[in-house]
Amino acid sequence: MRLEASAIGFRFGAGPPVLQGVNLAIESGEIVGLTGRSGKGKSTLGRILARHLVPLQGRVLIDGAPVAAAGFNPVQFVHQTAVFAVNPRWKIERIVSEAGPPDATLQRMLGVQPHWFGRYPHELSGGELQRVGLLRSLVPMTRFLIADEITSMLDPIAQGDVWRALVAIAKSRGIGILAISHDTALLDKVAVRTVTL
Repeated sequence: MRLEASAIGFRFGAGPPVLQGVNLAIESGEIVGLTGRSGKGKSTLGRILARHLVPLQGRVLIDGAPVAAAGFNPVQFVHQTAVFAVNPRWKIERIVSEAGPPDATLQRMLGVQPHWFGRYPHELSGGELQRVGLLRSLVPMTRFLIADEITSMLDPIAQGDVWRALVAIAKSRGIGILAISHDTALLDKVAVRTVTL
């Protein structure tokens, strides 16, 4: 399976172009890095790939066909700040189960502890909540994951743990990952290639 951004152009309102003629492809099981200076459109491209934004020019294709406008999106987006992506009034069990029952193997690989399920988001650390967000996103129908600076706020040990798990998941489940990061040393370790915007 192949996720492809073809000749993507985007701007916010009447502002200057954020993206112009951008092309990018990710294959199943492949981890591709995306880096560049702040304001170059890395997160915007990630949101376009995940159907959170509609490009003004170009198309997003999966195996040559447009991504469906309705229903579950096989391209999932995980935000840098995990707390912004969850309902603070829901317990972790409800958050994780929103897209279906959690996969026990993935739960172990990501280090999500069963006793977290009875807690609220504010009762977990940023690293713990990021693992919860990844577990929620990696349901069986997910084919691609957009990881937008997902470990930039974590300590080096937690960062290593999360990326080791994601590399293993990409290989074992054939999930393509776009790793958006300013940390080129990290991308050198986890990505098969890195694109600069």
